[in-house]
Order: sequence, then C-alpha cells, then structure tokens
Amino acid sequence: MKKTALSIFFLVLAGVSLQAQPRVWKSVEKPLNFYLINDSGRNGYYEQKTVAQTMGKMAETIDIEFVVAAGDVHHFEGVRSVSDPLWMTNYELIYSHPDLMIPWYPVCGNHEYRGNTDAVVAYSGISARWEMPSRYYTFTAEEDDAAVRIVMLDTTPLIDKYREDTEKYPDASRSDADDQLEWLDRVLSEAKEDWIIVVGHHPIYAFTDKSETERLDMQERVNSILLRHDNVDMYLCGHIHTFQHIRKDGCDIDYVVNGSGSLGRDVEPVDGTVFCSPEEGYSLITVSKEELDLYMVNPKGKILHKVSRVK
Repeated sequence: MKKTALSIFFLVLAGVSLQAQPRVWKSVEKPLNFYLINDSGRNGYYEQKTVAQTMGKMAETIDIEFVVAAGDVHHFEGVRSVSDPLWMTNYELIYSHPDLMIPWYPVCGNHEYRGNTDAVVAYSGISARWEMPSRYYTFTAEEDDAAVRIVMLDTTPLIDKYREDTEKYPDASRSDADDQLEWLDRVLSEAKEDWIIVVGHHPIYAFTDKSETERLDMQERVNSILLRHDNVDMYLCGHIHTFQHIRKDGCDIDYVVNGSGSLGRDVEPVDGTVFCSPEEGYSLITVSKEELDLYMVNPKGKILHKVSRVK
C-alpha cells in the first residue's frame, strides 16, 4: 500500500474511533456521574487544554453533576489573592466549556500551600462554581436512591515535611492536624450513605520518587482511621502525576492515584498495584445504588482502566 493510501487508511480509523467515543462514554453513564481532576494548573500548557476540552466533550454526552478537584489547581507558588491572574490562566479560561459550569469541590495541594490558602477558600465568594466552604469538609450527592458521601481532606498539614518547612509552606503548621483527624473519624463513624469516598491530595500508597515520609505520615495518620471503619470504598488522591490503582492484601479499600490534568510522570508497579500508567488525564466516577465505578481517562478520552465496586 502506498504511503498516501496508508495515511488515508489511518485517518479513517482515527475518525471512526473518535466518532465511536461518545457511544462508549454513554454506555458507562449511571444515575450520578462526576469528574475527578488534580495537578492541572499549568497555565494551559502541556496537556491541560486537551484534558479540559475532553472533559467538556464527554459532559455533552454524560450528565456530569460536579467536579472534584484534588489539589494543585495552581502550580507552582499557589495564589496571592482571590484576584490573582492565575485564577484566569489556570482555571477559568481553561475549563470554559458550558457543560463544565457546574459545582467544583476542591481541596488544597502542596502547591497551594506555597501561597495564600485562605484565598483558595475565599474564591468561593468570587466564582459561582468554586464550592470550598473550608480547607476540609464533606458533602453528599444523591440521585435515583443512590447516595454517595465524599470526604475532602486537607492533607498537606498532616505531613511533617510540610509543617516543618515554615518558609516554603507557611500555612501548613498553622492548621491543627489533630482536629482534622478527629473530624475525619467522626464523619466516617456517622456516615450511612451507600458509598463513601475519601479524597486528599497526597497518596497513602503509590510508586513515586518523592520522600517516603509523606506516605508513612499518611498511613499512620489517615489510613489508620480509614481502616478503623468498614464503610470506606475508595481513597482518591493526586500529587504523583500518574494513574495508579492499588489494592493491599487484607484490605477492602481501593487506593487510586488520579493522573495529572496537565503533565504526567513515569511510573512502575509496587506492592498491590492493579494498574498504573504515566498518561495524563482525569477520572470519571459513576454511581448507582448497586455499583460504584471509576474510569481513568486519557487526554483523548480513551478509558484506560476501570475500578469497580459492587454491592
């Protein structure tokens, strides 16, 4: 086959694939659907715009109720105020699709902690879609008798590395870690919804070249509380810029590291790895009374991996 004919052949295949995507997306829709994104704030560079466009395109097909943003919407030094231009270049002008004008529920990542974390919370008073009542909080969503509780953690102050670096992360040591952990324990004790998802910026288990002390602190402080309760279905996070799905022996929690919304990194399996990928992207989470599914999606909208829980 001549080169020109080959090029046309592959272009046709690509067109068929792109046309088929909305049908694939529609096939996984459930009564309640939402996105998870993190580590996205690169002023539109790398894959950030592509990921945002795909999120919007998918939302034309699937009824997306809200977006969970698991930290680092702003690289690298956070924001200085609610009027910082980074709000435009990292967020407002990037996720501008009409179907993304829905509630966004964020938490701070370590990069927000390099700036003014109060401004990240206060931006809720500026943007109609930025829903962040405090640095950690919980909310519920219900549809067709399916109820999910999402517990949003502020993980940077729970890690000694950040608390001790008062010059680079000035707000980290000002937060009472014990108060937050007691709150988490209380929320999980009282949670009665069909599904319980805990979200934080930092992983509990993951492959990464970052300091092991981060994960050890998260295991000691956060995971010890999650394991105390039998109702936690998933722990979702970012920070590592890779997709990872980890299941530990003897534990019924799915630990998910969500891929970066802008720039990915290398990854390899560790103990408990079910799936990993260096691709950028986001996750689609679909909920019914009987099933909770998380789909890892790359910038072109291809589903890379499914994490599924069934009642």
